Amino acid sequence: MLMAIRSLKVWHADADVDVQVRLYMPEQDEQAWVCKYEIGWPTGVKCSLARGVDAIQAILLAFYKIGIEIYTSDYHRAGKLIWLAPGRGYGFPVSKSVRDLLTGDDVGL
Repeated sequence: MLMAIRSLKVWHADADVDVQVRLYMPEQDEQAWVCKYEIGWPTGVKCSLARGVDAIQAILLAFYKIGIEIYTSDYHRAGKLIWLAPGRGYGFPVSKSVRDLLTGDDVGL
């Protein structure tokens, strides 16, 4: 079940294109909690998941994975991806290993 959506924009092929980040409700499997997510890039939807010992950890790890995928994307590197305004960040945390990539308001996350 869909839990939340964040809409980003990317400049692609001479037009603004919506990039939706979709986060789904965590579900318990035999070994862990799983939180699925999707990033709707202009080149195709990237589907992945995060696993945690409980639902909260699965959600938190999904946020981190989303942040890492966004900040290591070609769109971010090219400066073509925005959320609220250019250079303000995307509202997702990242792990320490990629914190140097953060911009704008995300630096304080």
